[in-house]
Amino acid sequence: MTSPLTHFDAAGQAHMVDVAGKDVTHRVARATGHIRMRPATFELVAQGQARKGDVIGIARIAAIQGAKRTADLVPLCHPLPITRVTVDFELDTAAHSIHCHAQVETLGRTGVEMEALCAVQVGLLTIYDMCKAADRGMVIDGVRVLEKSGGRSGHWVAGD
Repeated sequence: MTSPLTHFDAAGQAHMVDVAGKDVTHRVARATGHIRMRPATFELVAQGQARKGDVIGIARIAAIQGAKRTADLVPLCHPLPITRVTVDFELDTAAHSIHCHAQVETLGRTGVEMEALCAVQVGLLTIYDMCKAADRGMVIDGVRVLEKSGGRSGHWVAGD
């Protein structure tokens, strides 16, 4: 019986998947997640008054860097020639949350889901880092892939 987990060989040993036989296609992945915080902390970010500076601007740059460095962080990821990364943050006043949305694109032989997830996580972690002096109880939650396209498996959209 063949395992559906592609990062293991027949003997159960971890390995990097061979993508040499795959076609180069335009691949896109979108991911999301959010960080919840105390109302006072949310106001500091929303009003641009955090002690460490522009929280959202710095988190955006960190998220882009996270996407670019995914292969350095996740051992079996292929280093990919990323062609585009976009990161958007949405402030949710009612929930005292900041939502992060990332889209990553490449022309390659394997998808960019991990890069999109890494972008979201690093962006949200940066918000935590910049605001932890005011609120150590922030919660990062809901990180997931929303959509991917390209490659053999085609287009996939998450169900709610």
